[in-house]
Amino acid sequence: MKKNKLLFIGLGALLIILIVVAVVKKKDGRELKVIAEKAGKRSLIETVSANGKIQPEKDIKITPYISGEVVQLLVKEGDQVTKGDLLAKIDPEIYVSVYEQRMANLNTQKANLANAKARLAQAKAKFLNDKLSFERNQKLFKEEVISDADFEQATANYEMAKADMDAAEQSVLASKFQVSNAEASLKQAKEDLDKTAIYSPASGTVSQLSVEQGERVSGASQFSIGTEIMRIANLDKMEANVDVNENDIVRVNLNDTALIEVDAYLNRKFKGLVSEIATSASNLNSVSVDQVTNFAVKIRLLPSSYADLTLGKPASYSPFRPGMSTTVDIQTTRAGDILTVPIQSVTARLDTAIQKDRKAMGRNPDKKNDDEEETNDADDFKEYVFVIEENKVIMKEVTTGIQDDRYIEITSGLKEGDEVVTGPYNAIARKLGNDTEVKVVDKEELYKDDDEK
Repeated sequence: MKKNKLLFIGLGALLIILIVVAVVKKKDGRELKVIAEKAGKRSLIETVSANGKIQPEKDIKITPYISGEVVQLLVKEGDQVTKGDLLAKIDPEIYVSVYEQRMANLNTQKANLANAKARLAQAKAKFLNDKLSFERNQKLFKEEVISDADFEQATANYEMAKADMDAAEQSVLASKFQVSNAEASLKQAKEDLDKTAIYSPASGTVSQLSVEQGERVSGASQFSIGTEIMRIANLDKMEANVDVNENDIVRVNLNDTALIEVDAYLNRKFKGLVSEIATSASNLNSVSVDQVTNFAVKIRLLPSSYADLTLGKPASYSPFRPGMSTTVDIQTTRAGDILTVPIQSVTARLDTAIQKDRKAMGRNPDKKNDDEEETNDADDFKEYVFVIEENKVIMKEVTTGIQDDRYIEITSGLKEGDEVVTGPYNAIARKLGNDTEVKVVDKEELYKDDDEK
């Protein structure tokens, strides 16, 4: 009897153990494996990323004022030049001919002026003589000494002399204008002749040479900027010219610090400051509605950030060349000692209050209307995180602030030390909900299970 009782107790204990194991296994099957991290305080730097090219701050395009053949090219790409140095010469032969023609025309106009002045002097002498004769005859006519015919002849001679003198004065004036016009034409011809020699407008480096000796170039006019011959750049001061998206440009300010990566220098970041922000979009005149709207931003590279690359090099040496590709992170906002969580912890879900209302009305909680094609408005969504409490998650609405590439600020909805789910992504985005049972595991274990599946 005693043996049967012990056997019965043993079987009962075994049954209880089996039931407990079954319950535990069943519970383990319901649990969703996640990784988690506690909300904590840290410092964040919010950045705006953009791509572009390295360019000199000062890059002067050299174009000729006149057209012709390049007969001399006195520099080559990479040469250092000083302001006033002769760079190139355009064939001056035709301009020499024009200058000589204008000089001859000026001399002719000066001779015509001298003749006009001589004729004026003669006209004045004749006028003075005829005037005296008229005055004598007028007196004699009043005394009735001469006839009417003699007085009329004297009067006519006087009027003709006066008209000839006036004409001579106008001729002199016209000759003076012609001389002035000839002088202006000669001056223009002289300037054109002088412009056959092209001088450097500033000191710098010949960063680009666009023509060869013997090529023909066109001069600048109101309809054309002319043929670009070369570029003179100051490589001592370089900048990154980048395009910033319209959604980010409002966060960028002058003198913001930037970290600059240049493809030619791997695993290295240079420092810079935002020096210029465009007020109009780069594609302002584009008619395409699909084109991305960007704004040009210029970032001056700080020489101190690449001083080691210039050690032992000539003063004119620059480690950067115009056109190098670059990626820039503009640091727009800094904040310290703020509550943060990993970015992937925050998800956008339909407002829980809206979901409850729709369920109470017997409708699909994920649809705005029963019509499957009508989607929810953006205002219907809120930001949430999943806080772990006693092996379950609580869906908490949060308000976010600034962020960097890893963490995001939480301004309300959490407290320091709250353990939030940080992965996997599909669980945070779709699977998790209020009171979902979870099991926190290491990242290696989570991904190991995924690999085995």
